[in-house]
Amino acid sequence: MITPQQTAQPEQEKRLAARAALRWVRSGMLVGLGSGSTAAFFIAALGESIRQSDLQVQATATSLASEALAQQAGIPLVEPRRGLRFDLTVDGADELDAQLRLVKGGGGALLREKVLATASDYLLIVADSSKVVTQLGRFPLPLEVVPFALPWVLDAVAALGGAPVLRSMKNDSMEAARSDQNNFLVDCHFEAVPEPERLALHLQGIPGIVEHGLFLGLAQAAVVARGAEVLVLQPGKEPVAAASFSIPL
Repeated sequence: MITPQQTAQPEQEKRLAARAALRWVRSGMLVGLGSGSTAAFFIAALGESIRQSDLQVQATATSLASEALAQQAGIPLVEPRRGLRFDLTVDGADELDAQLRLVKGGGGALLREKVLATASDYLLIVADSSKVVTQLGRFPLPLEVVPFALPWVLDAVAALGGAPVLRSMKNDSMEAARSDQNNFLVDCHFEAVPEPERLALHLQGIPGIVEHGLFLGLAQAAVVARGAEVLVLQPGKEPVAAASFSIPL
């Protein structure tokens, strides 16, 4: 079992996990591209693989930022359309537990990330070792909220013990951060989420919450780097070395 730990080389771990995820990609696939720093390393590695080999894939990105990175990397992009299913989506996570229940949305792309995860046959998470936790909740749980509904959403989440905070722009201004859909982002400080499924049901019932950052029952596997070691996690199973993992795709 991987235990949570801090590392002096998180960026190197992210790179290792992202590059290991390339083993899941096969020519002809339609790939979902996640958002965040680790997903960015995967996008760069995928673009490099396309340029240096005969790998042929098409992709859709979960955020405008990832879309721009994919275009720079030379990855062919397709627009959303009816009937579109992804063979594989590779995305990061802010937290993941032994059952591969996830907290996502630290970068504000939780809605599009969940749309692509749900439209994918296989969701692969890439992460550094600090993202592995024994219980979800240490990382603030993101919500995407319709601006008009914000006061009532804050009241409802506070009643659940979530200590909600409206996210502001990273430039330290008082301006509220917004998603790619121009909705507000709210961070909920539950500290511990012992029953993620129960909390998800409560949040889904609050009018004005467009999406929450609990991703439950969606990930088939996670590639996690710990130092120089890269492991594959699956729900309820012991970790396996990524180099020897038998990819079921």
